[in-house]
Amino acid sequence: MPIDVHAHYVPATLLDRLEQDGARFGISMVETEPACRVVRFGYGVTLRPFFAKLTEEPARRLASMDAAGIDRQLLSTWCDVFGYGLDKAHGIAWHRALNETLAAFVQRHPSRFSLLASAFLPDAAAAARELEHAVTTLGAVGAIVSSNVEGTNLGEQPLDEFWAAAVQLGVPVFVHPTQPNPTPRTRGFALNTIAQYTFDTTLAVGSLIGAGVLDRFPALRLILAHGGGTFPYLAGRFDCMFERTKIRTASPPSAYLDRLFYDTLLHDAAALRYLTSRVGVDRLVIGTDEGFPPADYDPLGSLRRAGFTDDEARRIAESNPRSLFTRLP
Repeated sequence: MPIDVHAHYVPATLLDRLEQDGARFGISMVETEPACRVVRFGYGVTLRPFFAKLTEEPARRLASMDAAGIDRQLLSTWCDVFGYGLDKAHGIAWHRALNETLAAFVQRHPSRFSLLASAFLPDAAAAARELEHAVTTLGAVGAIVSSNVEGTNLGEQPLDEFWAAAVQLGVPVFVHPTQPNPTPRTRGFALNTIAQYTFDTTLAVGSLIGAGVLDRFPALRLILAHGGGTFPYLAGRFDCMFERTKIRTASPPSAYLDRLFYDTLLHDAAALRYLTSRVGVDRLVIGTDEGFPPADYDPLGSLRRAGFTDDEARRIAESNPRSLFTRLP
């Protein structure tokens, strides 16, 4: 019963809510071209159009899961809509709406979907309370956060209260990159998705280690998108620079490699095997990125092409996510 821990979905009810009541959250839906409505935040950020796969009819999503051999998806919303730049009142209300609408969708298909909740990270206390509400009331099995908070590295954001809540609730946190507006050098050639996203994750990991978050919360379970960005490949460089610049952590950065978990979304069998050689099979979980262009539509085939045995594939596809997400049904 394979489980996909990295899949995105935006229910039609959320778009309807924005059309009717977006001002309540400091958000509007605007037409950037004929018949193309996009999200605009009151603080000045306008997003890309919603991808068709992100808002598709439930029957189409279920059919694509069946075709890929996926039994359950852990759904998170689109990270670009997190709106961390909103003021506190709007941001808190917005993430409650995000979680409620996605939870309602999940509850209509309880045998196929589970919820990863989001929270308004600029206020750690409010984020902790939202995570508690999402887990205890809405049935969330974990959380999702962006790799940066309006340009601030995740580890440099004062989030100890949120991390503590995740540990107390026993839920993993999925770390996903975001860059709503590409930088000048990543506007072309899909470089925002290929390079900016993976380095955003790498910066998040480096900041979390360097700031001592993983030392203060040894029971915190973090899952990194896209095979961990470039962290597994750059671990030696991290070790070198942390030592030579006297960045104080309990262990060298490479020692944290097998403290973290990684999705399999690398699109390259040799890269996936290299990741496994650094962290072991038990640190891997399937991630498809369903809803977006880089999705892996044959995740079980990706495991076969990487040379995993049937037992290893079973551990990655089911045993590992079930060990991680203990609130799964």
